Amino acid sequence: NVTLQCASWMGFHRFVLMREGERQPSWTLNSQAAPRGGTQALFPVGPVTPNHKWRFRCYGYYSNTPLVWSDPSDPLELLVSGVSGKPSLLTQQGPVVTSGQSLTLQCRSDDGYDRFALSKDGARGPPWRLGWQPQAGLSGADFPLGPVRPALGGRYMCYGGHTLSSEWSVPSDPLDILLAGQLPYTPSLSVQPGPTVAPGENVTLLCQSRSSVDTFLLSKEGAADPPLHHRSQYRAGQHQAEFPMSPVTSAHGGTYRCYGSSRISPYLLSQPSDPLELLVS
Repeated sequence: NVTLQCASWMGFHRFVLMREGERQPSWTLNSQAAPRGGTQALFPVGPVTPNHKWRFRCYGYYSNTPLVWSDPSDPLELLVSGVSGKPSLLTQQGPVVTSGQSLTLQCRSDDGYDRFALSKDGARGPPWRLGWQPQAGLSGADFPLGPVRPALGGRYMCYGGHTLSSEWSVPSDPLDILLAGQLPYTPSLSVQPGPTVAPGENVTLLCQSRSSVDTFLLSKEGAADPPLHHRSQYRAGQHQAEFPMSPVTSAHGGTYRCYGSSRISPYLLSQPSDPLELLVS
């Protein structure tokens, strides 16, 4: 079951919810004061199933002119995920991006889907939709989101579907897009016992900052995996987090950077630390 909100600044007395394909109003409710001004109605809908199309518009009207309705709202379609195969969501830029880059998210599947949808946690608008774009034997779609800006930070998922069915797949694993350089400080990154170690040794990377930090993130250059997250601790006048790698293997070798973030805006990161190269030999 879900709740759909129809709201307006026009002070309508009643709201009507129409489901696509039906000639009669699906629901009509008296209005109530909206939290941010104007009036609204909250329509409980459900239970929703993947067997039908769930596309809605709403209208408002005044009690003294019940036959004169407003223009329709923009359409809202509910994505009802089913049990078909999970697509994958990725980006060539990696999960940490910076201003000036152009961000494109890629939804891929080997289940032969011919339409795809991209959603973002907390977004008020409808999901982005794209048709099938074949990619080397896979079905998929590229979602160009444009130049990197703070509003793009967040958690995304994508879905696959078939044109002749209203059902969508289960969602992809979530992909967090993190924006570096949005907070005005630069942490430092160091390693103990040193940047050159032998396989089997115990290694710890230490990220520190004199600025207030809630969480530190450690990323490895070229890695597709999301950065490691550790809560900050305050010691000896600095905020810091330790990232142990024990025992170290050749796979741990590479170039690392760390970032800080706040709990208020967890997808906006500090400037990156200077790169630290870990040599395992």
